[in-house]
Amino acid sequence: MTVSTITLHNGLAIPQVGLGLFLMQDESETAWAVKQAIQVGYRHFDTAAAYGNEAVLGQTLKDCDVCREDLFLTSKVWNNMQGYEKTKQAFQESIDKLQTDYLDLYLIHWYGLDVKGTWQALEELYQAGKIKAIGVSNFTIEHLESMKEYATIKPMINQVETHPYFPQDELREYMAKEGIAHQAWGPLSQGKSDLLLHPVLKEIGDRYGKTPAQVVLRWHIDRQTVIIPKSVNPGRIAENINLFDFALTEEDMAKIADMNVETRFGRQPNDHDFIEKTSK
Repeated sequence: MTVSTITLHNGLAIPQVGLGLFLMQDESETAWAVKQAIQVGYRHFDTAAAYGNEAVLGQTLKDCDVCREDLFLTSKVWNNMQGYEKTKQAFQESIDKLQTDYLDLYLIHWYGLDVKGTWQALEELYQAGKIKAIGVSNFTIEHLESMKEYATIKPMINQVETHPYFPQDELREYMAKEGIAHQAWGPLSQGKSDLLLHPVLKEIGDRYGKTPAQVVLRWHIDRQTVIIPKSVNPGRIAENINLFDFALTEEDMAKIADMNVETRFGRQPNDHDFIEKTSK
């Protein structure tokens, strides 16, 4: 299967669909899901130190004997490892667990207590060829603006909660102007809403012979967003990447745009208590 790509501002192509490993905590289930994903065409995998499954992902990919150059691997530095020295240590721990000598993308997981030192470490690792692209996650416009004071390399991507009930239009417009790619976590609202029961999605899906979930994921694709839907269900894993035999019309996109209720289901990026607690 051919998966479309987005080109980051440094010229690196990132597959628009990847498997998200958030909340995959059972080792055998995680390994099985990754194997299923490989079989149906996934080559992009998104993990993080905080997920606790980097080692399982690394071993499973090795067992599947997929050429490293064909893979796109993302991980993230957790809040308690932010800062220049700790970030370099965290990065080494991540690539050791993933059994690789480089990452395709490394992100700052949250806007923590020492973003400046963390970003300096990412820039150096990038310039040393240890990371092919560097970026951030859960950053607001204000966060991104503040980085301009010290960043010599601007983030290539920002991974944020995005779905039709919370399309992040203002942030998306800002990032488009700045040349920062938009990546969506929770692209289906993490099952925390009635999103996939919405009649508009069913009506559109019926016309294309697609499920409401596929309509939502295609909406992301047509908005030039990178998506990392998470599933351990083999049917859904296959369904979530089977998006490239149809496209939505402008009318379809407008109908989905009308679904926006500005409702976030995940954590607020400016949850200072959470940042402080997890930075210890």
